[in-house]
Amino acid sequence: MILSKEFNRSAIARDSDLTLSTFTSPPSFLSASTTSQIPCPVSPPTIVQFGANSPLEFSRSSSLVAPFVSGIDLNCGCPQSWACAETLGAKLMDNRGLVLDMVTTCRERLRSEGWGVECDASKDAPAEDGMGSSRGRSISVKIRIHKDLRQTVDWIDTVLGPPGTPRNIDWLTIHPRTRHTPSSTPINVEALQFLTEKYGRRVPILVSGDVFTLDTLPYTSTLQPLPTMWTSEGIKPSPSLPPPPSTARGHPAEPEMRPETAPRPPHIPLLSGLMSARALLSNPSLFSGSPSCTWHAVSLFLSNVSRANLPLKLVQHHLGEMLGTGFGPNAGGPSGPKHALLGKKDRVRLLGCKNFCAVVDFLDDLREDQGGIDRF
Repeated sequence: MILSKEFNRSAIARDSDLTLSTFTSPPSFLSASTTSQIPCPVSPPTIVQFGANSPLEFSRSSSLVAPFVSGIDLNCGCPQSWACAETLGAKLMDNRGLVLDMVTTCRERLRSEGWGVECDASKDAPAEDGMGSSRGRSISVKIRIHKDLRQTVDWIDTVLGPPGTPRNIDWLTIHPRTRHTPSSTPINVEALQFLTEKYGRRVPILVSGDVFTLDTLPYTSTLQPLPTMWTSEGIKPSPSLPPPPSTARGHPAEPEMRPETAPRPPHIPLLSGLMSARALLSNPSLFSGSPSCTWHAVSLFLSNVSRANLPLKLVQHHLGEMLGTGFGPNAGGPSGPKHALLGKKDRVRLLGCKNFCAVVDFLDDLREDQGGIDRF
C-alpha cells in the first residue's frame, strides 16, 4: 500500500515506493502469437494499491502512476491501528460514501486524461505505455467484511453502483475477516461464499486471506481442479496420495480417515482470482505452484535488484522474509514443515551488511558449496 498524500507531495516517496521492472524482450509466459503483437520493452501487468482518504489525493496519485501501470486499487482492508486512525484501510468500511466519491472521482480523472478503462490507443495517442494497444486503467478496491454482513452488502451496493448501470469498480477483492479479526483466525469462508454468489456474476471477485499455498486453500473453485476424490464421477482416492502402508499380513492398513468421510471444502465457482500478501513476501514464486521459497527464487530476486536501484533496507527486508520460515501451513522451523533457508543468526548477519555488494558476497560465501548465488 502506497500512501497517496505522501506520494503526491514527495519525490523521494515516488522514487522509493514505485520501482517497476521492464523487459528487453517479451516475458516467457506470453505465447508466440501474443508476443508478436506487443512492442518491446514490455512491462508485466502491475496494479498499484493506494491508501487514501481524499478523492482529490487518490485521483492525483492515480494520475501520476497511470502511464506506468495497468490499474489502481484502493485499500479498504488494512486493519493496522495507525491506518485506521488516519481514516485509511479498514476504517473506510465505515464510510462507503467517501469510497464512492474516491473511485468515481478517480475514474473521471483517468478518463479525462485518456486512461479510462474503456479507452484504446489511437493514432494520435501512441501506445508506448508498455502494455500493448490498450490504454485503459482499471480501478478496484480491496475490502474486509463487517460482523453484520448486511452492512457489507450495503457497502458493496453503494460502491458498485445501482444494478443495470455501468459499475464504478472493475473488480473487487474480499478479505473475509473483520477489521478486528486476528490473522490467526481462519477466514470466514461462509461469508465469502455468500458475497461471491451475490456479486460474482456482476463484478470479478478476488479473495485475500489465508492464500499461503495453492494446495492448502480452505475452498475450491474453477481457479484450481477439484481433488480427484470429489470428481463428478464419484469419490476416488487422489493419485497424489502415497500408497497406504501395509500390515504384517501384507494387506493395506485401515486409514485413519477414508476419502469418503474426509470433510469436503466448499466450492466457490465464481471466484476470479487470488490475492496474497504475507505469503508472497516469504515465497514470491507462490503462484507458480512452489510450496515454499527456493534458492532459485532468491537468486532471481538478487539479479533483478542488481538492475533496479532499490534501497538497501528494502532489499534486506525482502531477503529476510524469503530466507525465513514463512507463513501458513508450510511455516515453522526445525520442528515445522518448512525449514528456513537461513538460520536466525545468519539472517541477523545479513541485516548487518552495509551495501548490496556485501549482501551478495555474504550469500555467495554461504552457498559456496553450490557455486554461490546463480547469476541471470
